[in-house]
Amino acid sequence: MSVQNLLSYQFEQHKLLGAQICQEMLKAINTIGFSAAEIGAVPEFEKAEFTLIKDPYTGDENLVGYWYDLHKQRIGNIQFHSDGSFYAEYDIVKPHPTKKQWFVEAINAWGKGGHIKTDPKLLPALS
Repeated sequence: MSVQNLLSYQFEQHKLLGAQICQEMLKAINTIGFSAAEIGAVPEFEKAEFTLIKDPYTGDENLVGYWYDLHKQRIGNIQFHSDGSFYAEYDIVKPHPTKKQWFVEAINAWGKGGHIKTDPKLLPALS
């Protein structure tokens, strides 16, 4: 199978789960207290730019997508591993809207199969 065919195949295989992961990340962003307008862009599976990356341990080709802002700066990624697990991160880079002692660096999502966990990546705010 050609690289392009494998990329298309993996994209189709992960499209539904990828959309669910993005929805869970958006829910986590909203739970913190940010609106989509405050973030500027939200993670959408189809808007990522996808490629295949060889897993150094298994040798398998893993599907990886990158999100970019309007200035082509990378603002997030999503990766599907050959064992069925995944990891995603989407940059927020804003002070926490209600807990001033925290700065929200990103939203992370991880899991396996249909089990999706999300967590904000927090840093102590500068005083």
